[in-house]
Amino acid sequence: MTSPSPWRATVLTLFPEMFPGPLGVSLAGRALTSGLWELEARDIRASATDRHRSVDDTPAGGGPGMVLRADVLAAAIDVAEIGPERPKLLMSPRGRPLTQARVVELAKSPGPLIVCGRFEGVDQRVIDARGLEEVSIGDYVLSGGEIAALALIDACVRLLPGVMGKEASGTEESFSDGLLEYPHGGPAAGFMGQSLESGDEPKNAKKHDRRVTNAPACRIGAAKSAMAG
Repeated sequence: MTSPSPWRATVLTLFPEMFPGPLGVSLAGRALTSGLWELEARDIRASATDRHRSVDDTPAGGGPGMVLRADVLAAAIDVAEIGPERPKLLMSPRGRPLTQARVVELAKSPGPLIVCGRFEGVDQRVIDARGLEEVSIGDYVLSGGEIAALALIDACVRLLPGVMGKEASGTEESFSDGLLEYPHGGPAAGFMGQSLESGDEPKNAKKHDRRVTNAPACRIGAAKSAMAG
């Protein structure tokens, strides 16, 4: 009886040398080395067909910047041979915001294909033709999708079985149930003679509903929105 294949992230990028990057150290790195998950970084440029290995073109109708060519990216996706059970994602500032709930779903899947955009964007025709799910990690613009992909992969990997030392760590943290984590502290009177109030140190599940009220005001709205959604 064969064992199930480990969770696998397949990344399509113009800069495969950016991977594993920070995913090669700490929890994710140890898990990668021990085979708890796999990472494949594929060069989109390898699917270019002209002698200059061109991957970008001018946008239809004019305008500034360049777009990632539909034919090249479609070929890169096809040659990766991603099965229908694996999510196909495009890191994009216009995508649906990444939530902990979606991270949990992705961690339970066989692992995603992640397209890292560059230039002004990706040709919409390949997004539609290959069924790419656009995902955003925040309302700001990065130089490309690689850093966003690293963040998404890290969020998923830490939830995989055997990665974190304490299994409960993945279920008793911010956003795991729509709440923010309670304040943390070391030994009492361990820093400048100060200690957290006893009420700020939940010791059982009954106190976990106090996490939102203990959170900074700027984050309470986010937690309540997650609970409402």
